[in-house]
Amino acid sequence: MSDAIQGKQEKRVTRREFLGQTTAAAAGLTILKPQQVRGTAANSDLRVGLLGCGGRGHADTTYLVGTGHCRVTALADLFENQLEQAKSYFDGLMEKKGVSTLDRSQMYLGPHAFQQIADSKEVDVVVITTPPYFHPQHLDAVVRAGKHVYCEKPVAVDVVGANRVLDCGRRAEGRLSLEVGFQLRNAPPYVEQVKRIHAGALGEMACGEGYYFSTYLKRPQWPGASVDEQIIRNWVHYRIPSGDIIVEQNIHVIDQFNWILQAHPIRAAAAASKPFRPDHGDASTNYNVVFYYPRNVSVSFASTQFDKGWWDVAWRFFGSKGVSETHYSGPVAIYGEEPWQWQGSGSSSAAGQEKFSASGVFHDNLAEADPMKKKSFVDSILSGHFHNQAAEGVESAISSMMARQAAYNMDDVTWDGLWASGLTWELPININQFA
Repeated sequence: MSDAIQGKQEKRVTRREFLGQTTAAAAGLTILKPQQVRGTAANSDLRVGLLGCGGRGHADTTYLVGTGHCRVTALADLFENQLEQAKSYFDGLMEKKGVSTLDRSQMYLGPHAFQQIADSKEVDVVVITTPPYFHPQHLDAVVRAGKHVYCEKPVAVDVVGANRVLDCGRRAEGRLSLEVGFQLRNAPPYVEQVKRIHAGALGEMACGEGYYFSTYLKRPQWPGASVDEQIIRNWVHYRIPSGDIIVEQNIHVIDQFNWILQAHPIRAAAAASKPFRPDHGDASTNYNVVFYYPRNVSVSFASTQFDKGWWDVAWRFFGSKGVSETHYSGPVAIYGEEPWQWQGSGSSSAAGQEKFSASGVFHDNLAEADPMKKKSFVDSILSGHFHNQAAEGVESAISSMMARQAAYNMDDVTWDGLWASGLTWELPININQFA
């Protein structure tokens, strides 16, 4: 599949426009009243449609229901078995909530399901958890239909897709909440730590490091399925539909770098390879990267995706006044002149952590990340103070793509250079065959 990846020159959005665009509110746009975004005044629940009925979609939508302000009214997927499993699960969830189960007229199957659920009059909010390659197209359809949207990361796998997402952000501004699935930014231990870092607890920043060491992401074999169907169903094993592991999985840590440093990298150098992968995919199994940020701050990053019986995710930053340490499971602390540690965090333990990425169920320092993220999203809709995270989503996606392309090209890649390249990836699969 990697031979099908082609870089094409396209000029879309200037770099100056990229981070400045979302600050300008769209004058004259009508702010919807709460009852208008919740269906009817008599029914205060937001009606949620799930587009992409896999494990992460189940988790995201369940957390939305858990806010107490949402019910599931529609499902969409390319494959019938995914739809039926999701209906069974969410029917049970809705029965416990004491509301109606899913009407089969709101179950959309096949290559046009994304447009059908976007256009449904029974949906106020769409959760997008399809393969990342399709996120720009699906996000565009939902925003054009005037629906609030929770889009999982990454928002795009190439530059052309990133530009399309920025356009969605411009059209959503002031009208809709457009949320991106970086729930780590809502984890209470991390929120408090970053607040202290931004207040100067580390002093002048010198450098940082991070890693995402994980086990192999197992997927079913799907006996009898065509090669194309295998690729779509097991998209995490393939570069084009996933964006490769640096963009699809490791992006969480790279997003933390950007959040802490309040900037994006200006250059990246990287290496990657794919030994020990037991499937037929072409995704990498490991990366080693150096990101160069403004103010002469460099950050090293390493990842693996084949480890047996061990798993850990962490990042550290070093400044003139101290050092920060952050784990998924383990210490969240600052050492030095202004020491601090999150109460409840302790020594790192990898037991059971390998299930994090596959199931979308998080615990330890991330236990409240998803519930807080979904609550914030729902509150933004009900209050009319709409979120627009398109630019932040694109910033971290492009940062991750810089590392990926540096590894593929065996040469440094700059932020401006990647944007100017107009890189576009094409999935060599006709999705209409699944109609």
